[in-house]
Amino acid sequence: MTQEFSSLVPPILRASTVKFGSLEDFVARAARLPDGFSYGTTGTPSHRGLEARIAGLDKGRHCVVVPSGQAAIALVMMAVLKAGDHLLISDSSYGPAVTFAMEQMAQLGVVVERYDPAIDGEGIAALLRPNTKLLWMESPGSITMEVQDVAALVAQAQKRGVLTAIDNTWSSPLYFQPLALGVDLCIHACTKYMGGHSDLLMGSISMNDLGLYKRVRHLQSYMGLASSADDCFLVQRGLETLALRMAHQSAVALDIAQWLEGQACVRQVLHPALPSSPSHTLWKKQFSGSGGVFSLVLEPAPYEAYQAFFADLQTLSIGASWGSVHSLIAYYPAQVQDGRAFPLVREPMVRISVGLEGAQAIREDLERALGRFRQVAQPTALAVASAGT
Repeated sequence: MTQEFSSLVPPILRASTVKFGSLEDFVARAARLPDGFSYGTTGTPSHRGLEARIAGLDKGRHCVVVPSGQAAIALVMMAVLKAGDHLLISDSSYGPAVTFAMEQMAQLGVVVERYDPAIDGEGIAALLRPNTKLLWMESPGSITMEVQDVAALVAQAQKRGVLTAIDNTWSSPLYFQPLALGVDLCIHACTKYMGGHSDLLMGSISMNDLGLYKRVRHLQSYMGLASSADDCFLVQRGLETLALRMAHQSAVALDIAQWLEGQACVRQVLHPALPSSPSHTLWKKQFSGSGGVFSLVLEPAPYEAYQAFFADLQTLSIGASWGSVHSLIAYYPAQVQDGRAFPLVREPMVRISVGLEGAQAIREDLERALGRFRQVAQPTALAVASAGT
């Protein structure tokens, strides 16, 4: 006797080939898109279940998942831009996003212009051209954490019929919902908070407009940007604990950031939830919480001081990603900021992503690292002071 089976866990449905019940159904298979199933590249119920869940979190009607956050970025740009179009992209956006725009999209004939992330509505209005088709935002900005006035920028873009897109990975849908402010396309690197365990790559694109959804799904299918059904399951599982993880990571990150502001050799802590942040008022207005990632600028010192800082970390792992249950730390040389059109700082930067470890363990790790940094940096500072006298 077959018994009814029910589970709290969504099933994993893998497929390359999709079966059709008749010749007519097979011949008309393209009509199944954007939501239906026609081949493995267009997804299975595992994909649609995750897409529906992310769309709901973003307060959107549609969502497409792809193999990485960068794939989501590239897919949006290629879906909405063509030769002769003008793209405005925030100068503090994720580095590979800017590089893809400046190199690959420019090669395809798109006119790419970087703008100051601190720009206001009037300022962005002055940059909009008749051929401007996409305004790209990221708030807060990657590494330097500038909060953009999304509502003001979107209002100006809508007046000109310009599409808007935003990378919303830092806050996740829990703390900021750009679609509610009129943004057309909301991108997440699900690799980060949604997955949350450093064991998958995925990106998502949420939107409300059906026409946009069809364009994005069509290109996703024909570019073969297929995500694994197993990874869809892992993101679904990650979403179950997203709120709990982010509450801890947000609180500990802010605690560590506040503590760092009072430490010797720390020149500036870049975290929009800090009252000292130039973006703090705007952050309070638009966000309901903060992510667990922030950056700091240390006092001028030779590279050897940074080598000492990173030499013997116990809790923090050196890595470029973030949003994991494990705390991470990364180094960005001054050249990274020198390459920007509107650099916020021109010194090396350290970025910290808080995981699920306790604040005390992270603080002790950083305290030791700063001590090693000072041992190398202070002789240099003394020498500079002596030369000045």
